[in-house]
Amino acid sequence: MDPKYQRVALNDGHFMPVLGFGSYAPPEVPRNRVVEVTKLAIEAGFRHIDSAYLYNNEEQVGLAIRSKIADGSVKREDIFYTSKLWCTFFRPQLVQPALESSLKKLQLDYVDLYLIHFPMALKPGETPLPKDENGKVMFDTVDLCAIWEAMEKCKDAGMAKSIGVSNFNRRQLEMILNNPGLKYKPVCNQVECHPYFNQRKLLDFCKSKDIVLVAFSALGSHREKQWVDQNSPVLLEDPVLCALAKKHKRTAALIALRYQLQRGVVVLAKSHNEQRIRENMKVRSRAVGLRAAAQCRSHVCFL
Repeated sequence: MDPKYQRVALNDGHFMPVLGFGSYAPPEVPRNRVVEVTKLAIEAGFRHIDSAYLYNNEEQVGLAIRSKIADGSVKREDIFYTSKLWCTFFRPQLVQPALESSLKKLQLDYVDLYLIHFPMALKPGETPLPKDENGKVMFDTVDLCAIWEAMEKCKDAGMAKSIGVSNFNRRQLEMILNNPGLKYKPVCNQVECHPYFNQRKLLDFCKSKDIVLVAFSALGSHREKQWVDQNSPVLLEDPVLCALAKKHKRTAALIALRYQLQRGVVVLAKSHNEQRIRENMKVRSRAVGLRAAAQCRSHVCFL
């Protein structure tokens, strides 16, 4: 970690801010709200903005970024923007056009980081989740190494400063790393990671390969009913985490976020609440408490 600028060095020479703002919003959230909260995040100090084709909000996120550049709050080089290649574009000839489409929506010249969103392919087309007449998802068969080679071409073309992956396990990472024609290693692997799902083995492997682990859902798994049992524990209500928060006069969220930073994990924080957005920025301060985060590691993260 680079404590002076609170960035981490990537294996290609670029730097990534250790704290990022996750821009994903459920469909019921108005698109104009995405513009508002992204502006708030930049005003609060976030310089790392994470989005994706699948989130269907890149026009709004791009508008917010350009607005803060136009009013002098930031320069383009101050912002680290991440986008992701969706699974319906997993053909080598579709990768660069997919990134071009995102750049057009964003009205930006490049992204700082472009990720393979998931290590699986879906039937090519504009429908994000293609299904057959029986309602079954239509998958496709591709060579992940061929897709990675197309990602490398995006980097060579200057469309993406860095390239990486998301939701990859060790075996899938090794497939890329062991590709005889490998030109660039993934700079990062973005995965779900929080005290209930700490990804210790994957983190150790990534560190051994000079790949940064980036944590999404760092404050606990998404609670959408179709994916998550509503009776499952809520991380921010965990008794140990709440006791630590009370003891150290911090929020449970800050301790959970700080825990990741101290492990060398880049962390994404998502919120549509202005107070929480500003509160989350405090995680970069040592005043949040190294001891509290260490206790979080000792008492919560065995789950």
